[in-house]
Amino acid sequence: MNFKAIVTLFFLTILTSVSFSREVISFNQNWAFKKGPFTTDLLQYGNVFSGTWQSIAVPHTWNSKDMQIRNDRFTSNEKFYVGDAYYRKTFIPESSWNGKRIFVKFEGVNTNTEVYINNSPLPAKKEKGNVVYDASAINGNYQIVGRHQGGYSAFVLELTNMLKFGVENEILVKVNNEATPQVIPVNHTLFPMYGGIYRPVELIVTDKINIAVSDYASSGVYISQQDVNKKSASINLKVKLENKNHDARDLQVVSTIFEQNGAVKAKNIKKYRLLPQGRQEVMQDFNLTNPHLWQGLEDPYLYKVVTQLVDGNTVLDEVIQPLGLRKFELRTGEGFFLNDIKYPMYGVTRHQDRWGKGSALSNADHDEDLAIIKEIGATTIRLAHYQQSAYFYEKCDSIGFIVWAEIPFVNRVTTLEEANAKQQLTELIRQNYNHPSIYTWGLHNEVYTPNAYTIELTTKLNDLAKTEDPYRYTVQVSGYNVINHAVNNNADIQGINHYFGWYNGIIRDVDKWADQISKDFKDYKIIFSEYGAEANPSHQQEVVGDVGNQWVNPAFFPEEFSTKFHEIHWGTIKRHPIFLASYLWNTFDFATPITALNVEPRNYKGLVTFDRKLKKDPFYWYKANWSKEPVLYLTQRRVIERVNEITPVTVYSNLGTPTLLVNGVEEKNFVIGETDVHYIFQNVKLKEGDNIIQVKASSKGQQFEDKITWHYLKDNPKAISKDGPKSNKNEHIGL
Repeated sequence: MNFKAIVTLFFLTILTSVSFSREVISFNQNWAFKKGPFTTDLLQYGNVFSGTWQSIAVPHTWNSKDMQIRNDRFTSNEKFYVGDAYYRKTFIPESSWNGKRIFVKFEGVNTNTEVYINNSPLPAKKEKGNVVYDASAINGNYQIVGRHQGGYSAFVLELTNMLKFGVENEILVKVNNEATPQVIPVNHTLFPMYGGIYRPVELIVTDKINIAVSDYASSGVYISQQDVNKKSASINLKVKLENKNHDARDLQVVSTIFEQNGAVKAKNIKKYRLLPQGRQEVMQDFNLTNPHLWQGLEDPYLYKVVTQLVDGNTVLDEVIQPLGLRKFELRTGEGFFLNDIKYPMYGVTRHQDRWGKGSALSNADHDEDLAIIKEIGATTIRLAHYQQSAYFYEKCDSIGFIVWAEIPFVNRVTTLEEANAKQQLTELIRQNYNHPSIYTWGLHNEVYTPNAYTIELTTKLNDLAKTEDPYRYTVQVSGYNVINHAVNNNADIQGINHYFGWYNGIIRDVDKWADQISKDFKDYKIIFSEYGAEANPSHQQEVVGDVGNQWVNPAFFPEEFSTKFHEIHWGTIKRHPIFLASYLWNTFDFATPITALNVEPRNYKGLVTFDRKLKKDPFYWYKANWSKEPVLYLTQRRVIERVNEITPVTVYSNLGTPTLLVNGVEEKNFVIGETDVHYIFQNVKLKEGDNIIQVKASSKGQQFEDKITWHYLKDNPKAISKDGPKSNKNEHIGL
């Protein structure tokens, strides 16, 4: 029996009449779509509505291809379509909904949205997968429902008084993904704003008395926790209520905390007279004894909090929220502590887009990303640089990842974005307040001049975050190379993005920098929030230097440089406790449609390719260092064609000292590299032609092996090719 069934059964035993008034209805199918540019505004000139529209389902984006490839048809700097597009859908509100409240919830529409209702939609028919509207029945009966600015947070609009019941109504959504100076992000530079209704849509039907639906699209229930330990925990619920009747009602607010097996952990019943004016708040307190704590990946235990509005024997409304009882603490110079136990912060970042889909992802896509992140051994995820899907946060709760959530205040300042930045931060916090996985709210990333404005706005955002949620940390991120820059240190945590050997200096400069800040800023909470280097798996080079190619040759990003970069950087991070956490950039390759660095509109800093099909060498570096799963891995497996007779062979092994065989002969001359899983076999001699490189190790009675083939010729014409090797015969199939 599932949890919902257990909860329902429990209340059936105590109530003689149960009627759950809230319905949540998927609203994703049977949409029609038309992309601009338009010569006229559809809302002003009704005849433009006629004709053929594409039949689609949401999630949907119109930029799934043109933001991911070069397209010379466009002459502007933005070589992809930005502008207006329209979505429309007809539906029949059920007659039983009359007298109830009806809302539409959009989880993500990029970027600026206007929603309209028409009670007399055009006649339409389907032809070859499209929808064709009858131009002879044009009418102008479109009413504005509401607007929303920002492409990453959910929003809710009420339809109640605008619908006709039992007949067809049409909802029309106007979407525009142009960058504007008033809405963050203010450009497409760091990442693309894929246009469209790219996350799910749902209708929500409630009683006239209900838990608030439109409080910044939150659950309407806010769960706060204090003084959490193994013996006890103090829990406070704030429940926001609305009454759209003409009279006050005497109700009970019943909140119950359930164990995973359905047993009741605690219950609070509060009588409340709900007035017919305004939104009201009810507070409920719980003091739990011997709580089962949420302990990250080791034990991500979740209670369920069920909050109900009860009128006599009738349940008018119900909201279910997760509760993971935990205590987060960052101790300067020591690290991150979860429930007073030091907890490793092995961090990755994640952009949500993927090849061929853009940002219009399925739950299966999110699950695949989470599985890859779990495989690498990460314990914490920075969700950069914007609010991500509700499903992803929910899965982080249940898997046990520790999450940094942030708003898209990134890259540039216009001095016109303050109101929208505040709006999106409020939405981020209220919509995700109850997720136990989130430990900090991100205020901005690499936002620079003008300094005075940026300092003031960051301070305001910090105050806003603390007002909305006094129980979590705040973090801001700087790309400046110093901790005490004027823009920095206006939040609880200072994040620093640094790319030694990529954007400045040489790779080994990271050691000196880490030594210096450990000495000069020992009392600061510092996170190494980004570091990485581009790696195109089709670009291979036997020997790389200490500086990347991004300024010299943006068409050539050998994987081997990225491998060297990550080996050195993680070694430095591990040795310096000044970094309370660190986040490599990035887990996955992602689109960058406006870029001066790459020949292709893509950032190759991911450890996994854009299509999620190939894991690069640095992926296995971190897996060997972080994961509890056995790892035995030979690097440079795609540098098949070799020109150097004498070469090192690098092995990642968390199984202890490996045995290396080259053409059947054991090689014993090795040194330990950056960490204890880093084995470098030196001065290995190759023979002319094919060379079999084989490594073996054992653990707990189990044998492990990895094997690749290199082809050596003294004057190999295929070596160090910018096109890379054509063979994939050395792909790692895992252990």
